[in-house]
Amino acid sequence: MHQESSVPAISSNNAEHYTWGERCDGWHLVKAANLSVIQERVPPGAAELRHYHERAEQFFFILSGLATIEVGGIPHRLGVHEGLHIPAGTVHRLSNDQEQDLVFVLISTPPSHGDRVNA
Repeated sequence: MHQESSVPAISSNNAEHYTWGERCDGWHLVKAANLSVIQERVPPGAAELRHYHERAEQFFFILSGLATIEVGGIPHRLGVHEGLHIPAGTVHRLSNDQEQDLVFVLISTPPSHGDRVNA
């Protein structure tokens, strides 16, 4: 039996938006007590600082572009439809050294906002 939902579909068109770094965008697709799902856009040449999360583990999944995620000093290149799990306490840094925007989904449990420590 199919039942209609009163919960609207979520996308970057109607989700809560925020900016980070100098030029990066984020959209909260799920903002719950134990789960965060964010779509992010990182323009060419932008990067985050090396950091880790004390409690949150994260999964990055690339939608478009090519990401470089440094984990423990080792760079990992991720293309479209590839992902990488970052356990809590693991130093990492995402960057976009390409000529097109990088767009990805970031899943964190528990949510990583307020749990970040620069490394």
